Amino acid sequence: MSSLTSARNGSTESSTDGEDQDESSSSINQGVEDVLTSFREKWQKELQISPKKPKQKSQETQPELDDETQAKKLFLKGVELEKSGKLYEAIQFYRRAVQLVPDIEFRIDNAIKTRDITIPDEEIDEKEEESSDSDHDEEIPEGELLQRIQKKLSKMSAICVPKIEQKTTHISVLPMEMLLNILRWVVSSDLDLRSLEMFSLVCRGFYLCARDPELWRLACLRVWGLNCGNSPYNYLSWRHMFIERTRLHFNGCYIGKTTYIRHGENSFQDQFYRPWHLVSYYRYLRFFPEGVVLVLTSSEEPAQCVSQMKSRNARSPILRGYYLLKDDKVTLVVQRQENKHVQAYKKKRRGGDLRETAEQTFHMELQIKSTNKKRHVQLVWTHYSVFTRTLKGDESTCNFDLLGNRFPPFWFSRVKSYTSESDSPLQ
Repeated sequence: MSSLTSARNGSTESSTDGEDQDESSSSINQGVEDVLTSFREKWQKELQISPKKPKQKSQETQPELDDETQAKKLFLKGVELEKSGKLYEAIQFYRRAVQLVPDIEFRIDNAIKTRDITIPDEEIDEKEEESSDSDHDEEIPEGELLQRIQKKLSKMSAICVPKIEQKTTHISVLPMEMLLNILRWVVSSDLDLRSLEMFSLVCRGFYLCARDPELWRLACLRVWGLNCGNSPYNYLSWRHMFIERTRLHFNGCYIGKTTYIRHGENSFQDQFYRPWHLVSYYRYLRFFPEGVVLVLTSSEEPAQCVSQMKSRNARSPILRGYYLLKDDKVTLVVQRQENKHVQAYKKKRRGGDLRETAEQTFHMELQIKSTNKKRHVQLVWTHYSVFTRTLKGDESTCNFDLLGNRFPPFWFSRVKSYTSESDSPLQ
């Protein structure tokens, strides 16, 4: 009996202890859950109050800039301060940049000369696309194109930027004075203004160089001389004066073709047959800016005769003379004089006839006219006479009737070979 009672008592004690343990474990679990729920509530409140904390973490994890990039920024900052006149502050930035990279100046020497050193490539491309789109879409009034290009190029340190990176020196490195000196050789003393206009089609910077007023002023002085004046007068600019004012072309020849019908001789077999011959020949005129003119009359085609008039000191049968330009009229004086050997030969052959011509002087006056498409391309006859002097000393003057079929107008034809080389610059 005693053992049974003791066993029961032990079982009851153990059961009471297990209940106490279960109650304590459940209370602990509830406490942990309460702590977790309170922590979650606090965490959510903190997220709602400060949502920008993750961004601060991402900024802290960004990689630091390398020494070369920092040195470039410091050096370029010094350049900006030096340009604004703050030399003392600029020296401080230069020192800090040289401490990081000793040869930083040589590394960015080429980049300083372009606009890319201050503006990223992407921004430049975007700005160029926007500007180009706006230029194409917007109609620029006449006379404002030059001003707009000047405003855009005033923000750049060079007249142009290479589209593709180059290892060699680009032409934009040359100063403006050097480019203008090169353009004087392009125009040359023969006034090849067409090449200058072709040069201006390359880019905006070249367009600005080709519109230099001094170039066009020198060209006008070479064409009109003392009649040019000190200012363009009623014209908008020297270039406008050179284009609009009546003048001659120097990069080609003025060609006039004359055609007439000549009676032939009767055939000895058929007395009723009388042939007719169609005769054609050409007159060539080439003018030089200094007042020299070359005259040639030949039956050969222009392809064969044009090359003979390239030099100022052309040989016979080309005649060399002088011209004078006044308003829309050009007056020519060309002299043909036989040398002593030819005179002696003719005198001996004809038995000492002194009536042979020793000298002929041609006086021509032509009027410059334009067409609807081209300016100053036609020369129309207004006067033509020949003064003759014989070996005996007799003198005579012959005036010609300027019939349309015998004296057709001259038409200008451009010749490429005349401007392929330049002997002297425009002065």
